[in-house]
Amino acid sequence: MNQDRIKLDILAIGAHPDDVELGCSGVLIAEARRGKKVGIVDLTQGELGTRGTVETRYAEAAEAARIMGLAARENLKMRDGFFVNDEAHQLLLIAAIRKYRPEIIIGNSLEDRHPDHGKAGSLIYDACFLAGLKQVKTTDEQGAEQEKWRPKYLLHYIQDRFYEPDVIIDVSDVWEQRMEAVKAYRTQFHSDHTGEPQTYISSPEFMDAIVARARLLGKRIGVQFAEGFLSKKNIGLKSLDALVLEET
Repeated sequence: MNQDRIKLDILAIGAHPDDVELGCSGVLIAEARRGKKVGIVDLTQGELGTRGTVETRYAEAAEAARIMGLAARENLKMRDGFFVNDEAHQLLLIAAIRKYRPEIIIGNSLEDRHPDHGKAGSLIYDACFLAGLKQVKTTDEQGAEQEKWRPKYLLHYIQDRFYEPDVIIDVSDVWEQRMEAVKAYRTQFHSDHTGEPQTYISSPEFMDAIVARARLLGKRIGVQFAEGFLSKKNIGLKSLDALVLEET
């Protein structure tokens, strides 16, 4: 996947490979189908995961990227479980944001069951702001100074803990493809994976909960399946045509 000088419309960021698939892959697939360039930056390699290995996670992430139709995917190789929201990590993420120059970024929840998710959400929030400051200096892979860039919107996907969303997006038309992307992580989500211990996310009940939440959010807007997002910034519409109108 050639990632040099790719200008993305939408960049999704996750603390671990599979965070994005669980949180917002439906939106990414739908936007890719509409011709938008979408990509993912994984902060860590998921090396603390009970099941699988770093190598299997890379293979699974690549398969999920293929299913979603991504234009780019890369891993920043921060330390799983131990990365922090400090200057060094902010600069690493700022460089990635300036590399892809996305109009919209979708990132981890600002608080969640897994502490990495909340840390990542705050890191993403801060990096998005700092990336728009000229005096914050970063360089690209060739050593050239990068230009400032700030996305127009930052959304946070809902993860384990439920929060009332600020915006709900219909993903009914891409639901099967979305779940294929999630299930690409065979070591993580298949309860019968040979020789692996059962974990919180590998149980059938976990996957049932993912489907149930999408149905719940879909019901809120009169569709079959939907994904929910939070935003610290008010969401603006150019016209009422963007609204999903429930059938009477």
